[in-house]
Amino acid sequence: MRALSDDRAYRYLIVGSGPAGLQLSYFLQKLEADYVTLERGSSPGGFFQRYPRHRRLISLNKVHTGQDDPEITLRWDWNSLLNDDPQLQFPRYTKEYFPHADEMARYLDDFQRAHDLNVHYDTAVERIAKQDDGTFTVHTRAGTLKAECVIVAAGWGAPYIPEIPGIELAVGYEDVPTTGEDFADQRVLVIGKGNSAFETAQALLGHAAVIHLASPHGVRLSWNSKHPGDVRGMYGAFLDSYWFKTLHGVLECDIDRIWREGDRLKAEITYTLAEGEKAILDYDTVIRCTGFRIDTSVFDRSCMPELTRNDRLPALGPDWQSVNVDGLYFAGTLMQIRDLKRASSAFIDGFRYNLRTMARLLTERYDKATLDHEVVAADPDGLTETMLDRANWSSALWTQFEYLSDVYVVDHGQILRYTDLPEDYANERFADQEHYFTLTLRWGRQDYGDIFAIQRHPRPEVAQESAFLHPVIRKWRYRDLVAERHLLEDLLATWRDQERHVAPLKAFLIEHLP
Repeated sequence: MRALSDDRAYRYLIVGSGPAGLQLSYFLQKLEADYVTLERGSSPGGFFQRYPRHRRLISLNKVHTGQDDPEITLRWDWNSLLNDDPQLQFPRYTKEYFPHADEMARYLDDFQRAHDLNVHYDTAVERIAKQDDGTFTVHTRAGTLKAECVIVAAGWGAPYIPEIPGIELAVGYEDVPTTGEDFADQRVLVIGKGNSAFETAQALLGHAAVIHLASPHGVRLSWNSKHPGDVRGMYGAFLDSYWFKTLHGVLECDIDRIWREGDRLKAEITYTLAEGEKAILDYDTVIRCTGFRIDTSVFDRSCMPELTRNDRLPALGPDWQSVNVDGLYFAGTLMQIRDLKRASSAFIDGFRYNLRTMARLLTERYDKATLDHEVVAADPDGLTETMLDRANWSSALWTQFEYLSDVYVVDHGQILRYTDLPEDYANERFADQEHYFTLTLRWGRQDYGDIFAIQRHPRPEVAQESAFLHPVIRKWRYRDLVAERHLLEDLLATWRDQERHVAPLKAFLIEHLP
């Protein structure tokens, strides 16, 4: 760790040393960039020292994969940060499939120490302001620093509190007791239907008399949505209890108001799936599990970022830069708006790849580095092999499906490959190119009924009917999508079959290569 200096401007200043701050620090350090990372706590990963409340992560830790290639095993390792040290892989810390949050905090501390990242602890950022020359001043308790570029990786800063009259009577997820016995024989209303709500309800399941989970919309199940932030199967016991009529319930309703009446709490609700029917329900406790939001209190008016999604997230461009503040970027879970509810930018296994790309884009802009790329085979046979090699190997394309892409730009008879770029960013960056391709992994049709009984169509000519992840190659002209080729899904995610994968892709390239 280097000493802080206020007599010069740092090129990059990172706020926060959670997994995102450490991951970006690692990549900037590898690129020999001038950076500093500030952390308000005395150690990294403060979020994991408190959350989730019941201390069990929902990020999978699949230790046994049958694979030896570390790149491929990362597809099922949702917790490791990207780095070159084989000892700093999360499965070495615990073999539990759903790990304890304390292990993540320990892992992050070891990661920072092992790489000697330039992180300064006990250095809370109090105010960020932008100067007339375009640089930033960052005020901390230790002094004022200057920076050309600020990247906020501070994670969630505050609970999201919906505007419900009487919501102050609810206990927040951040304060809820974690012992189910505290709710014995109680009638409990849990506001929210995300994983934190189900985590809380499951802890109460054997103790409370009645548990209601309530929100205006239905439960989004991860196996239907394919999004890991939606309700996970590990909380299925509560849904069982609902359908088996054990007094617990899931309510689709607006909560109009909450008030106290004697020793009970009253909630007036309006059902959203029952023609506006209203009801007044009695509870002993109301718990608010409505998620978190960004903390904007550190931003001066000169650089207040535009927000979106009920002011919970910053509005970002394709390069994860604030749409209204030049030089202000967001990292980690705060960068999820670009693939909201699709890929995994809200989670370590997704944003670790985003941050590898972000470091490349930042150093291209501020250090005048060339965005790394390589020349690949330009003939249909060679390009087919190159594309399938990436589809079969890359953990970035696997995890950041339908978002990160490899881009193949046809340039004066040769093909330049850029890896792991957001597809929407590629469309902006290469908008002046007449011929380029993107390679992504994508889900297929969504109109099936039972997710566990999908009718398959195992013919290459109808590969777009595939339901599971599969490669999709798109041909673009400027910003316009010209053509698209899906390759058949495969049970083991291996796309090497001559008839099903190789020949269809080669035929597509023969048709569309200039």
